[in-house]
Amino acid sequence: MSEIEQPSQPLVEHLIELRRRLMWIAAVMLLCFFGLMPFAQKLYTFVAQPLMATLPANTSMIATDVIAPFFVPVKVTLMAAFLLTLPHTLYQVWAFVAPALYQNEKRLVMPLVFSSVVLFFGGMAFAYFLVFPVVFKFLAGVTPLGVNMATDIDKYLSFVLGMFVAFGTTFEVPVVVVLLNRMGVVSVAQLKAARPYVIVGAFVVAAVITPPDVISQVLLAVPLILLYEAGLWFCRFVKPVPLRQEAESAAD
Repeated sequence: MSEIEQPSQPLVEHLIELRRRLMWIAAVMLLCFFGLMPFAQKLYTFVAQPLMATLPANTSMIATDVIAPFFVPVKVTLMAAFLLTLPHTLYQVWAFVAPALYQNEKRLVMPLVFSSVVLFFGGMAFAYFLVFPVVFKFLAGVTPLGVNMATDIDKYLSFVLGMFVAFGTTFEVPVVVVLLNRMGVVSVAQLKAARPYVIVGAFVVAAVITPPDVISQVLLAVPLILLYEAGLWFCRFVKPVPLRQEAESAAD
């Protein structure tokens, strides 16, 4: 009986450790959320500022749902709590998977995690400070005469969150490029040869995930191409090691 139960012990220990890490993540996030709740209205005002600055005089955003004036600022606060605790969340994930990694993998993971967080925040900041003002000004300029540009606050928040995720994710291109080269999946020469496809793909992705105007598409496609080039430049400092070779050398 004990011989049958023995192999399951490590799995149970891993599940207990995973639960403990998830509880820490949830506890810190909830603590941050409740700490930010007194500033919920100010946080929403900050998020709404790019659109409010372009609305015509004597107009404002609207709430078509009865509970939207309460829940929308709460959603913004929850988003802020998630972002502020993201480094702690990634640390907990790192602490959970670190025992299963080789030493050379541990040296690679931490810089990648740090750069991923910085690039994601950089993508969000790029969207908020550069893209949103241009896009909203363009949309306000093409609004037909006789039409009151009054955006629902819930739909506006959904749009902003979608754009934040889109720009934050696409700004991870250098990390993906370096990681693919580091694992030996593709070489630098292959990545350079793929430049024409990357340029076309960048504009296709921008056309899919941005509003239907040329300005916002260019504002996403151009940084994508530049970030791809940045990833190629960083590949010069990373030695490609295929996964099988890495595992064998670590075992030796």
